[in-house]
Amino acid sequence: MIETGTSLGIKELHTYWARECAPGSAAPLPQDVAKTLLAGLRLNVLETLRYLHHQRPSYAQFEAWVRECHGDELTEAALVRLRRALAGETVGAEVGNLDDVEGLDADELAHWHEHGYVILRDAISVEAAEAAEMAIYDFLGMSRDDPDSWYRQSLGHSIWVPLMRHPALVANRRSPRIHKAHAQLWGREDLWVTIDQGGFNPPERADWPFPGPHLHWDATLAEPHCLDLQGIVYLADVAEDQGAFSCVPGFHRKLKQWLKSVPEGANVHSHAGRTLTMKPIAARRGDMIIWHHLLPHGSSPNRAQRPRVVQYMSLRPTRFAYTEEWKS
Repeated sequence: MIETGTSLGIKELHTYWARECAPGSAAPLPQDVAKTLLAGLRLNVLETLRYLHHQRPSYAQFEAWVRECHGDELTEAALVRLRRALAGETVGAEVGNLDDVEGLDADELAHWHEHGYVILRDAISVEAAEAAEMAIYDFLGMSRDDPDSWYRQSLGHSIWVPLMRHPALVANRRSPRIHKAHAQLWGREDLWVTIDQGGFNPPERADWPFPGPHLHWDATLAEPHCLDLQGIVYLADVAEDQGAFSCVPGFHRKLKQWLKSVPEGANVHSHAGRTLTMKPIAARRGDMIIWHHLLPHGSSPNRAQRPRVVQYMSLRPTRFAYTEEWKS
């Protein structure tokens, strides 16, 4: 029997829970609604699914877990904005009026349209970036100035850092400049920021080869090809050879034709890895790289002297076009 109490007052959350914990009792939420729901509740997708599948909570327990995850961040004002948006009402930017916030200029917007990525300079302050950088070092039990500490087995052989709710990372998600740039690219301000993790890519050495991710897409390659954005904030300066984010510029405009050239029976990702060349994107502490999700992209081997330390972040509107079929 499905409980129907809704102390958070969001019926879509009950539907989401029922779909995962009471199979057959509810139809799935549309992808865009599910993403807005989780972002609005400050939930990470994998973290939430792991909790639901492993704990099999009642709905009341699930709501309690949602509140427990956030402390004071999930305010009534945030819940009201989410309820209104899910009900189809128009809501403004989470961070307030963006009219006087400096965003991307004409040249940067032209670069975006041509190349499918743009560097948002000074997306966050140098101080904010360094605070988040140090939070990642602390979380990993590493010292920024002790290279030997960078290879502790805190994470295993991975560049992902499962730190999501440190106050420094939370603050960066509320950067007005980040929200303004994404509003320009989406053409709307009702944006919801994902609760993503950090990244730590130390210099390669004999016992720590680069683990990837190599060239890939995080998007379906099925048509129609829709707009979605992905982003990474550099928390320290990153040179081209320092494990920089890499992509194939302009490929969002070539993907449809390129797919027709892939040999029949070939694995698309393997073929792309053999035939496409990624460009590493250098940027400064506090800069953010925003890219079209149809660009093949990945990290790169760090052959410099310092780690690449980053925070991942994406912003999407309440409702957006997407392709239901998954094709890789």
